[in-house]
Amino acid sequence: MAGLYVHIPFCKQVCHYCDFHFSTNQQVKTELVEQIAHELLLQKDYLQGEPLETIYLGGGTPSLLAAAELDILFSAIHKNYKVSTTPEITVEANPDDLTPEKLRELKPFGVNRLSIGIQSFDEAVLRFLNRAHTANEAVECVELARNAGIKNISIDLIYSIPGQPEEVLKKNLDKAFALLPTHISAYSLTIEEKTVFGKWAKQGKLVAMDDDKATAQFELVMDSLTRQGYQHYEISNYCLPGYESKHNTSYWQQKKYLGVGPSAHSFNTLSRQFNINNNHLYIKNIKEGKVPFEREILTTQNKINEYLFTSLRTKHGCSLTLLANQYGHDLLKVNDHYISQLLKKELITLTGDTIILTRAGKLLADQIASDLFITDDHDQTN
Repeated sequence: MAGLYVHIPFCKQVCHYCDFHFSTNQQVKTELVEQIAHELLLQKDYLQGEPLETIYLGGGTPSLLAAAELDILFSAIHKNYKVSTTPEITVEANPDDLTPEKLRELKPFGVNRLSIGIQSFDEAVLRFLNRAHTANEAVECVELARNAGIKNISIDLIYSIPGQPEEVLKKNLDKAFALLPTHISAYSLTIEEKTVFGKWAKQGKLVAMDDDKATAQFELVMDSLTRQGYQHYEISNYCLPGYESKHNTSYWQQKKYLGVGPSAHSFNTLSRQFNINNNHLYIKNIKEGKVPFEREILTTQNKINEYLFTSLRTKHGCSLTLLANQYGHDLLKVNDHYISQLLKKELITLTGDTIILTRAGKLLADQIASDLFITDDHDQTN
């Protein structure tokens, strides 16, 4: 089984924190959707006939697509790919787009999961982030989606926002729990260089939340969600039992996936490829029958480091047997002293052949993974 990601690079306005590829100029939206459908044809052999277990429309703002544009995409998908009998089909959406009419438009295409970019239920915070929706719309859209028959609903929340006290975060979490979403993705705000926040930070107009306060907010999120029965199955992701994101989980498990559209990434276990992040050049190239991408051939070093980074972020942890059998890498032998220190500090557990981060370890997940990375592509057991 494999996954399909479709990148829809259009938004109503610029969120101050976002560094994904998008445009607020929607004049070429239909034309670009038509070329994504063409790319689906051009790339039909990439997954070598493996059925699609997951289809994910991300962006950007896929909920901006009209019914006719959705029909173009899904017709191309079903024409060129095998789709499993019970696929997970996710559409990212903004609360202000989820009208009863829009939800009715999604139904014929088999959409059975929504990922809603709520980010906050606080009106002042929404304005600070430059979100297009209101606090009321953030609440109402979940009930509208549920009434439309979509039971699998994920919401995004952002924390460690400069100037947002812990009390605001607690209220946000309480409002989220009252809505009973099946899945919550909670992200610590990262101030990226090429965003509005990045420019403000460079100008001295914005200062990131200090590490101690950000850590305290992460701990508050972890503890609050687990008390409510959500499983912390990946550093930024929590779900009620049985509602893990199959699509995102496939990324962390190194399953094959095809990404189509400007800036989309693809992975086939041997290489990664990255589509150009320019809408007009993308359209031009696809019309000429060429997929404009760069490819990276993955070395053993790449594969080991990626597995370490992704596996340690999940509840399933890092399998020493997998590293040894697939890559010839003896993690315990190479990092014996460091792993002993992690165990002593109770940052990890080692059960059987699996290393799993503890609650304290999750606070240092990226650092621990990078410390375990290898730097030379040679026989890892020497």
